[in-house]
Amino acid sequence: MNHPIKYILLAFTVLAATACQDFEELQIDPNRATEVGPGLLLTNLEISVFNDITLDAALASRHLVYTQGASLTQYYGWQRAGFEPYEQLRQVTKMEEEAVRTENPNYLAIAKLLRSYIIVDLSQTFGDVPYLEAMSGFEGEYTPAYTPQEQIYENVLQELEEANNELDANNGEISGDLIYNGDIEQWKKLINSFKLRVLMSLSRKEGSGLDIEAQFREIFENPAQYPVMSSNADNAALPFYDREFNRYPYFNDNSIQTDYYLEESYLELLKERNDPRLFMMGRPDFTSRQSNADPNSFDSYSGLGGSASITENINRLNEGEGSPINQRYYNDPVNEPSISLGFPELAFTIAEAAQRGWISADPETYYNQGIAASMEFYGIDLSAIETYLQQPTVAFNAANGLEMILTQKYLSFFMNSGWEPFYNQRRTGIPEFSTDGEGILNGGRIPKRWMYPERELQLNEAHVVEAINRQFGSDDINGEMWLLQE
Repeated sequence: MNHPIKYILLAFTVLAATACQDFEELQIDPNRATEVGPGLLLTNLEISVFNDITLDAALASRHLVYTQGASLTQYYGWQRAGFEPYEQLRQVTKMEEEAVRTENPNYLAIAKLLRSYIIVDLSQTFGDVPYLEAMSGFEGEYTPAYTPQEQIYENVLQELEEANNELDANNGEISGDLIYNGDIEQWKKLINSFKLRVLMSLSRKEGSGLDIEAQFREIFENPAQYPVMSSNADNAALPFYDREFNRYPYFNDNSIQTDYYLEESYLELLKERNDPRLFMMGRPDFTSRQSNADPNSFDSYSGLGGSASITENINRLNEGEGSPINQRYYNDPVNEPSISLGFPELAFTIAEAAQRGWISADPETYYNQGIAASMEFYGIDLSAIETYLQQPTVAFNAANGLEMILTQKYLSFFMNSGWEPFYNQRRTGIPEFSTDGEGILNGGRIPKRWMYPERELQLNEAHVVEAINRQFGSDDINGEMWLLQE
């Protein structure tokens, strides 16, 4: 992630479509094409933006442990990230140009969602980033200023409001859509559900001038104007297919087969609740496999330490401990879709808002909906879900409601939604991530951000230094960005 952002006007070339069988006909020769429809650009944007499956996030979020070396992500010793998503923003700009040329305003609305999704992720990573001048390379300005994070969020919330209002079935057909097949209502649901995620990410700003509680309430109380996801059928889910370049990202990956194991604190949260999702996420440890133990027994599973040293984890593996990640993540070319934002997350977000008093709703109802939807995603039958919800460790208790909601939200994020589980824990501290092992770096602290790219310091030094001094005083991974300040 250490490539610099280059603020220059590049000759635009269209990527070959890499989706399922019907999208081969969308491919064009980039050496001859001078104009393309916005649908092809949307296809390629969805493939890049909504592929949110990442082992790094699973390591940082204490879902998995890596055993073949010292992972800086796992041990919280990371330093710099990159500005590659700005290439996606250039694609969004080109899609807007094509939408204007073809007189199809619906692509302009979708562009506002995609731009918001990309810039929020960039800002969650670094803090202040180029936004208002991000595409200034098209006008010949290659050293854009960094927009303060507060202003980024204000603009994003406005763009999402406009995107919801502007999407209209009368404004043109949406083609090239891998996610919703051109369904306007489902795009609106994604826009408003994402806006609720953004508002909840601002929970430390309760009572501020942003009035996040009122904005959240307005969406929740007006479903006709602001539809939101209501089931897994509405998930922002990028599908995979058993054909070249379209398979699950870790299909036939040798490393994930041998080097990745369930983290023990995550596994214990599942075992404490007799959670059947465990059997879809991991495999029995070596001792249990050798003894032909019941693969559907919780006693057959054990985890490794996310902050333990490599030596300690290897020793535990040699003793037969450690449940590997489930085989389907590398044996099944289709496996499961990449979920960027799903109904389980939304249900838990609404439950949290209700628990915080932002809206008039029963947090238990949405808490149960979130659990049920997550389990349905894993193919768990209704009777098992009902049994699970009735357990004392799972049945909702308002006195401990916020912790219960956030813990179940965390459990549901396994291998989906990108870095959202890490960002949620960073915002709330729930659940607590282990940092007391001998392998931990960064002085035993969980980083709050990533440092800006080295090349950005070389090419745009004045604005980078200004942004660093404005926010942190020094470019440090422990700097607390505006988003995290009470």
